[in-house]
Amino acid sequence: MYFTDRGIEELEGRRGDEEVTLGWLSEKLRAFVDANPDYEEAIERLATYLARDDDDLDD
Repeated sequence: MYFTDRGIEELEGRRGDEEVTLGWLSEKLRAFVDANPDYEEAIERLATYLARDDDDLDD
């Protein structure tokens, strides 16, 4: 288990039944980077991954 799995499991446990918009998620990611600029590259990579995730289905 990766260290990040604990955070992912907590997210799923606390908010797993909620529905959110991508706009809400974008705002949260921006706020996180504003508060934690050292993680900007990781958040950029995550956002790009999420934005392009459907591209693999088209192949």
